[in-house]
Amino acid sequence: MSKIVNSSLTRRGLIATGGALLATGLGGLASPLRAATVAPTPTMPGGANNYRPGAPIVERIGGGGFWMSGTVRRAGDGAPLAGQRIQIWAHTTEGHERDPQSHGATLTDENGVFRLEMPQIVPAFGQAHGHLAYDDDAFETVFLRPVMASPSETSLEAHFVLKPV
Repeated sequence: MSKIVNSSLTRRGLIATGGALLATGLGGLASPLRAATVAPTPTMPGGANNYRPGAPIVERIGGGGFWMSGTVRRAGDGAPLAGQRIQIWAHTTEGHERDPQSHGATLTDENGVFRLEMPQIVPAFGQAHGHLAYDDDAFETVFLRPVMASPSETSLEAHFVLKPV
């Protein structure tokens, strides 16, 4: 008899659980799915310091040894943006951030990824930091100034989410 009661309770439990799922779960499934929108990256204070419009696209800045990398995506849907020009400059072991040889630009690949080798970044005004800019016409200009956790780091990442103009 105990077996029949347990079976009946289990059946009731399943029916009750299934009814609860139908009442709550299907309502959520019936409503359209909403994708989260990706907000554009704001320009950082001090990011445009020593910016040089039209810095050339280069294979590497100076002797290298330090890697600046990141991604570029479109605001809204977050799609990666290929072929976007990112300018990079910094105070390095080979020059000050205002020196022309401390500036260069690179393009994003088909996945929106950029990577450029440059000399080791060293502290300027008490902080080791880089400067990056998206400065083309299709999207709003964005200047970034990421600060390194330690001047001994050999790479720095910065990510752009660009808003169409």
